[in-house]
Amino acid sequence: MSDREPPRRRVPRPTRPAPDARRRPAGPGARPARRPAPRPQAARPPGPRIIRLGSPRPRLRMVGLGLTLVLIAFAVRLLQVQAVEAGTYAAKAQQNRYVGYTLAAERGQITDRSGVALATSLDAYDITADPTLFSRKQLKIDDGPEQAAALLAPILGQDQAELAAKLRTKGQYVKLAGRQTPQVWKQIKDLKSALATKADDDRTTVNVLAGVFAVATSKRVYPNSDLAAGILGWVNADGKGGGGVEQKLNTLLSGKDGKIRYAQSGGRQVPTAGSTETPAVPGSDVELTIDRDIQWAAQDAITEQVRKSKADRGYVIVQDTQTGEILAMANSPGFDPGDLSQADPGTLHNWALEDAYEPGSTAKVMSMAAVLEEKVATPQTHVVVPNRLHRGDRLFKDDIDHETWYLTLNGVLAKSSNIGTILATGQLGKTQAQANQVLYSYLRKFGLGSYSGLDFPGETKGILAAPQDWSTSQQYTIPFGQGVSLNAMQAASVYSTIANGGVRVEPTLVRGTQGPDGRFTPAAKPEKSRVISEKTAKTLARMLESVVDDREGTGSKARIPGYRVAGKTGTANRVDPATGKYHGYTSSFAGFAPADKPRVTVYCAIQNATEGSYFGGQICGPVYKQVMEFALKTLQVPPTGAKPASLPVTFKP
Repeated sequence: MSDREPPRRRVPRPTRPAPDARRRPAGPGARPARRPAPRPQAARPPGPRIIRLGSPRPRLRMVGLGLTLVLIAFAVRLLQVQAVEAGTYAAKAQQNRYVGYTLAAERGQITDRSGVALATSLDAYDITADPTLFSRKQLKIDDGPEQAAALLAPILGQDQAELAAKLRTKGQYVKLAGRQTPQVWKQIKDLKSALATKADDDRTTVNVLAGVFAVATSKRVYPNSDLAAGILGWVNADGKGGGGVEQKLNTLLSGKDGKIRYAQSGGRQVPTAGSTETPAVPGSDVELTIDRDIQWAAQDAITEQVRKSKADRGYVIVQDTQTGEILAMANSPGFDPGDLSQADPGTLHNWALEDAYEPGSTAKVMSMAAVLEEKVATPQTHVVVPNRLHRGDRLFKDDIDHETWYLTLNGVLAKSSNIGTILATGQLGKTQAQANQVLYSYLRKFGLGSYSGLDFPGETKGILAAPQDWSTSQQYTIPFGQGVSLNAMQAASVYSTIANGGVRVEPTLVRGTQGPDGRFTPAAKPEKSRVISEKTAKTLARMLESVVDDREGTGSKARIPGYRVAGKTGTANRVDPATGKYHGYTSSFAGFAPADKPRVTVYCAIQNATEGSYFGGQICGPVYKQVMEFALKTLQVPPTGAKPASLPVTFKP
């Protein structure tokens, strides 16, 4: 054997099974192979420590939950706004976004019988403002309303402090001034534009008038100043009639206002948001029976006589005897309905209809009508008139002392004898009570104690007591026009009734109306009633001629050359409205012409003349003549051809 060690035999290393083979057992009942021990990791080089974050899933869940709750809250609120309270919020939105204005209807004209305008309307503007546009938030200054008021006050003629207060009110609309002329609005608009231009160029300038606007409307004007003011009345600051025809026919004249509603932003209309508009319906025009020229003549005559007599007031009425139409109704003193600031409150009336007074001797014509109609006397009946007459508890006299007069019934009227009238009317009944009842019935037929039919604001129907209520003195004073009261229209109507053959026609002041469609609607025909027979009316007309034409008559100053004139004077004790006692006189004259073919009635009355004569024939006779002459010429009434058939005034005992 050799001394060398024999070579070692290499034992082959078992091969590493494949990954799949290591996972699978070798066979049934075989134990799984052991996982080899991990290899030792090599040492890492030194560096920053890595911090691992936790899982983000919980945070995402919390955020998602929060968003879900927020969305649920929005959904609930949206449901509340759009479904539950939708109507309420929509209304609030509309209220804040939309503004509306009234479109004033154009007021109808008032014209005379020929279509001449007595009252009309011109374009005007209501100056308005949006107070929200004057706030500090809007203008960035504290005194915006005060600065705006300082600029507007001299233009509008208003107090600066009051304007500033209006601009500080709550809400989006305030009226600063109503019915201003286009010139006033142009001044404001030009100033507003100048401020806007300056504000564009200079950031420090504030347009304090940016919130001032204008709404188109109209202004009532009276082209003839104070002419027929008592008839027309006036329009107040609210655009409504405040008196006269303006008040009586306000609904007809004013029409129907319209409305406009539009979206706004910052005080300006949003054109693209649309608007709704209800057009205004213009008022109707009213045509009066008044003749402007005759009205002017009547007003001129009574104004001059009231001035000369230094009287409290006076009135004249001119009436068409056949139709009952009022051709003139003049009052003095008057007023300008277009400028009430200068008017005396006591003149803002139509005293011809509102003043109740005792007529005096002009009422004797009704007593004579009763006597003639009842056939207890004729114009030639003899009446012995003493200087004094004792009746009841009083001693009666005429206006002058005289010896015993021997008058006819015609002479009693011509000389206006109170005593003769008492004696004549005493024959109307077997007893004084019966005579009173008969006389009362005629006074009522002539219209006393009743409204005239004009239905005029403030009209009085006078005072006429029932005959059983007449005092001892009234039984004898009422026949000559004391103890009973009426207005001027009633007095004029009495004479128109006689002139119209004994038929009373209710007086009228309106001929008709013309609507927005241009269609003319005539006024209703006036009511008619027979008061006395035509024969009695003609006899009275002849007796009234004696008052004017006979040298014994009291109305000689009313004579008109070429025309036969019938008339009667009146001078009555006047009740002072302040004390309720007699003080001063009511002077009057009433009549018609031509006496043989009546066409026009004129009545004049003057209250409490204090300068010169106070007798009706002396101060109202000339007014009657002046107005009647003008009316006859205006209406082209030809002169009378025949001379009056004179009736005897006196008789020889």
